[in-house]
Amino acid sequence: MHTRLYRNGVLEKQGFPIEDVSDYVSDPACVIWFDLCAPTAADLNVISEELGLHELAVEDVLSDHQRPKLDIYDKHLFITVYGVHVEEDRLDPIEVNAFVTANALVTVRENDRFDIGEVIKRWDAGPHLAKHGVAFLLHGLLDYVVDGQFDYVQDLDTHAEELEETLFDEVPVNAREMQRTMFTLRKNMVRLRKMTMPMREVVGTLLRRDQDLISSEEMIPYYQDVYDHVLRVSEWVDSLRDLLANMRETRLSQQGFRLNEIMKRLTSWAAIIAVPTAITGFYGQNVPYPGTGQPWGFWMSTIVVAVTSVGLYAVFKKKDWL
Repeated sequence: MHTRLYRNGVLEKQGFPIEDVSDYVSDPACVIWFDLCAPTAADLNVISEELGLHELAVEDVLSDHQRPKLDIYDKHLFITVYGVHVEEDRLDPIEVNAFVTANALVTVRENDRFDIGEVIKRWDAGPHLAKHGVAFLLHGLLDYVVDGQFDYVQDLDTHAEELEETLFDEVPVNAREMQRTMFTLRKNMVRLRKMTMPMREVVGTLLRRDQDLISSEEMIPYYQDVYDHVLRVSEWVDSLRDLLANMRETRLSQQGFRLNEIMKRLTSWAAIIAVPTAITGFYGQNVPYPGTGQPWGFWMSTIVVAVTSVGLYAVFKKKDWL
């Protein structure tokens, strides 16, 4: 069971059944956290009645692909964020919802690929802040989510730089593989941008002075640090998106330039061959060749044509003209 009980800023109990939450939630000195992973509608209805959650917030949990947001209700806050999960070079965001009341934090994970254990480690790393209650718990969650996004955008930046260097590399590269890599980067960048851009509004709303959640001056710098990371990630994502767009345009320009070079060479050779062909065709020249009128002459000319064609194909393929 992912449950915790803090009493007067001290961790008193953890791993107890969720059914015992009702015994502590009415005590103002207690702060409760528990986690639900892929809950059913019946599970949510139970905690909704216990904590007085709004029906629209519960409905949003059951709906997929919510936008990162912070909704303010009379008795609680509802927050939706997305954790980073990469599988086979593909970004697969994990939705994480949080119900925030005066003395309780409920996290609802879409699946177990979001490592809630890392969030617990962050809480354990700063026990001196536990006295700030739910603000302390929520900071650990948001800090882990934003740091995961920050680490991932760093990885994307590294891949983009490596791809940028290959654009002007003298060693020939596989054009199809480069196109696939560029497409994957752009697709992941779009998904990451959808996750990170609304986070500025989420954390910014928490920092507003009219919010009672962060009432302690000691917790404000920690949330400002998270907000700073959110801004850095957002700006980084925008710059990488521009970089990938420039790389795509550069790649298209290179392909057009290379195609023009190939066409110039082929046109030059075609012009050279066309001159003797036109002269001999105009005069109707037809000189005897070895094997004229003989079967072996036909086969020899056929072999010469085949060998020459294969040779030209090999040369063009080596130069990556085909």
